[in-house]
Amino acid sequence: MKVKIVNRSAWPAPAYATIQSAGMDLKANIEEPVTIAPLQRVMVPTGLSIALPEGTEAQIRPRSGLAAKHGVTVLNSPGTIDADYRGEIKVILVNLSDTPFIVNPGERIAQMVIARYEHVEWDEVETLDGTDRGEGGFGSTGR
Repeated sequence: MKVKIVNRSAWPAPAYATIQSAGMDLKANIEEPVTIAPLQRVMVPTGLSIALPEGTEAQIRPRSGLAAKHGVTVLNSPGTIDADYRGEIKVILVNLSDTPFIVNPGERIAQMVIARYEHVEWDEVETLDGTDRGEGGFGSTGR
């Protein structure tokens, strides 16, 4: 996958933390710390632009450690980067805690998962095939 790094001297390309990691860590490409107040949202640049293969998307997901320890998450999770987008990837962080959170330069702020997808063609019908579940939703299959 082609990647353009805006600020190569500061941060290396995204990388997998372990051999079996699904997501690559994205880092904050900022020059100074940014404070996110409680319930505030901030768009944090990553310094990355990518060229995805056709038929794939990049999903931007929260880091579990930031969510569990600090109440900071990705607001539109998962965010989708389409294969034809060439702009800089930015991450919308939100602070759901009751205390300010400081994002430091180079801090891991999200993870990016590359996934395949399918386009579908609609076939409008009068009725859908039946299932045991039927129209049950929102907890209808148990606790």
